[in-house]
Amino acid sequence: MLQVQIFIDKNEFMHSQPLYEFIMQFLIKHRIKGATAFNGSLGYINGHHLNRPNDLFSFDEVPLLITFIDENDKVNEVLKAFRTVTKAGYIVVHEVREWVD
Repeated sequence: MLQVQIFIDKNEFMHSQPLYEFIMQFLIKHRIKGATAFNGSLGYINGHHLNRPNDLFSFDEVPLLITFIDENDKVNEVLKAFRTVTKAGYIVVHEVREWVD
């Protein structure tokens, strides 16, 4: 199984739709088992400065992480299809295994 993490800014858009909603709809359309989006409270890119989107009067971008897990072939197929639609997001893929008690 593979776990995918897609890092984006919450205020990014794909056409007239927020990018995170577009990605979640894309994953549903491609029958990914499940996905979760997390808002970040602090982050940085390329070591420039810390983004603090929750501070009073902050104009910093809100970091957002979308993660999903599915079978290897399914994940590879979905990521290839996603990249034909947009180059948005920083994507990381990890090999994982399901823990069963």
